[in-house]
Amino acid sequence: MRIQDPVIRLGLIGCGEHSESGHAIPLARYKAAHPDEINLAAVCDLQVERALEFCGKYGFFAAYRNVDEMLGQEHLDGCIAVVPPERISELGIKLLNLGIPCVVEKPLGSSLAEVTALQSSAATTHTWNMVSVNRRFMPSLNRAIDWTSGAGSLRYIRCTLARHARNEPDFIWTTAVHAVDALRYIAGEVCGFDIHTLKAEAGSADWYSVDLQFENGISGRIDVLPTAGMVEETYELFGEGFRASVTCPFGPRRGWRGFRDGQLVAEESANGEPEDILNGCYDEAAAFIRALSSKLVPKPSIAEVVPSVALCMEMAETANANART
Repeated sequence: MRIQDPVIRLGLIGCGEHSESGHAIPLARYKAAHPDEINLAAVCDLQVERALEFCGKYGFFAAYRNVDEMLGQEHLDGCIAVVPPERISELGIKLLNLGIPCVVEKPLGSSLAEVTALQSSAATTHTWNMVSVNRRFMPSLNRAIDWTSGAGSLRYIRCTLARHARNEPDFIWTTAVHAVDALRYIAGEVCGFDIHTLKAEAGSADWYSVDLQFENGISGRIDVLPTAGMVEETYELFGEGFRASVTCPFGPRRGWRGFRDGQLVAEESANGEPEDILNGCYDEAAAFIRALSSKLVPKPSIAEVVPSVALCMEMAETANANART
């Protein structure tokens, strides 16, 4: 590994909207709070003007247009790659082969073959790696999980994933992967699923209901509603005599509530918090940095998130096959 200096030198590849909100802002927040722990050494984008803008706004030291040039000139202890799905696997493999601990984005590739190649490279190189799945780091969700763990055993979990005017055909495996991975994070491995398509009117997107069975006996469901007229994500955790409801990172009333024996017994509002803290991106960045500083393996790894991606791709394939019959 390249971790030698106590100050962690980080690089960021990609300067689009998601990179800014999901990575640059939380990295700058962490740097401000822990100025002696990290160095935002370099940032890269094909449009170098964007990289220069990130230097000015977020404190990156050097801007590059070419990834190979940046990786060749900078001695990075970690690198976050935020690129389109068709480039995730290729760039991830490059970073892994160079021995640079990295954070890569879901869905880990644009095909199962690309995802498998990335997973294989991670296993072969043993380079530390992490996947950006910020729902696992949302404070509201984690507090609800902690609360339910003291209330009893879960029997059923559910996510309603609502969006507005999202008509892209790959929505299940590029966006609904958030919900699938979050439910796996809550309940463990999935041993079976059944997907039903709610056919759309002409010109709109199909909706889906997905029933899940987990290896530990918990049942689950995801309602995937890409054109529901609002943006909201709600996770519900049910057990005998109790329920927790989490609305985050999107929705009009974000936070979580806990109910027991017919009464509201716990409630926390997340509105008013900075977005990168509310949506888990800050805690995700902090987890990567602290893993590098402590010389611990970052989590969740590519291997841990691949089942979420593979499951979503299988769901999409099943839905498409059902539509043809």
